[in-house]
Amino acid sequence: MAELEFHKVNKIFDGEVHAVRDLSLKIRDGEFVVMVGPSGCGKSTVLRLAAGLETVSDGDIRIGGDSVNHLSPQERNIAMVFQNYALYPHKTVRKNLLFPLKMMKLDQQEIEKRIEKASRLLGLHDYLERKPGQLSGGERQRVAMGRAIVRDPQVFLMDEPLSNLDAKLRVEIREQIAGLQRRIGITALYVTHDQVEAMTLGDRVAVIKDGELQQVGTAREIYDAPVNVFVATFIGSPRMNIFHSRIERADEGYTVMFGDHRLPLDADEVDSNRKLQQQLGEPILAGLRPEAVTRADDDESGDRLIDVKVMNTEMLGHELIVYFESEAELYSEDDDPDSPREEEGRHWDSAMVARLPADIRPGKEEKITLCFDTSKLRFFTTDGGALDPD
Repeated sequence: MAELEFHKVNKIFDGEVHAVRDLSLKIRDGEFVVMVGPSGCGKSTVLRLAAGLETVSDGDIRIGGDSVNHLSPQERNIAMVFQNYALYPHKTVRKNLLFPLKMMKLDQQEIEKRIEKASRLLGLHDYLERKPGQLSGGERQRVAMGRAIVRDPQVFLMDEPLSNLDAKLRVEIREQIAGLQRRIGITALYVTHDQVEAMTLGDRVAVIKDGELQQVGTAREIYDAPVNVFVATFIGSPRMNIFHSRIERADEGYTVMFGDHRLPLDADEVDSNRKLQQQLGEPILAGLRPEAVTRADDDESGDRLIDVKVMNTEMLGHELIVYFESEAELYSEDDDPDSPREEEGRHWDSAMVARLPADIRPGKEEKITLCFDTSKLRFFTTDGGALDPD
């Protein structure tokens, strides 16, 4: 295994399309990093650059500390799993696993050893004499992974390998990939547009937009402390509620504006945040995750409670997603024309969202009282940068 590093890597197509911009990212030896972003953001190009299928316009790619810019794909000792299985349909599973080993000109004893190890590891031992057409989609994807594993590569690259599977199989194979990576400890870069895969698979998550790396961190770090509005709204489903606001001084501390409402803030948190202090009274963006908006108890009172009207609900079995009219001016698609979620925007331009217990059954147009946990608020400049403490 080896470390994979991108150092100020750029890729420009036809002298016009800047697909990857100054990418610097280090994937440690044995680490599993998932790169996530919307369609067309450059993530697959990053993978192809690492594999040697595209040439670097500027910058350096290193494997095990050595530059590989000048090396062909065959010389880089990497293995790649694609979105489609890319199996030979006329060959058995055994022969599909055998093919890359014969290309490496290994002796027969080593070949049999590697095939046996990979087939046991992936639960394919009983399918070795079957052809791909006799296998399920999940089994075929395991064969594709096995064909990569038998090569004993330094780096494992995966390009949306689950996108052709149904929902149940995606969960099953996702768990198998995570378990497999832990067992063999291989350095892996996995790209996807699916945030669920990103949040559940990787040791770290790298969020990319328009070829630029936005944030790298654990799933928890990125969810709890997004560095900008793009990350805040891309990671999380339903996405974070973002609304235009101001923080103002009050008699007993500070308040944040929510439409005509003034919600109290913890004075110590505002006083300790130099960036927020500089924005007092100025327009900012405030963000609140759906789980931080809860239904108020019947006997509950306080200045964090707001009466709202339900617009729509989505029953998910274990929870209820509630869309409600907002009295605040929401951050909308018009504010960010490059937003990756246009297909879901019908809810966001006019509604906020709360994640409530499944036993709550508000109907459309019904008035309910919600409690806003202002301790969970995130703040951003109107340009989208996070106003986090230094």
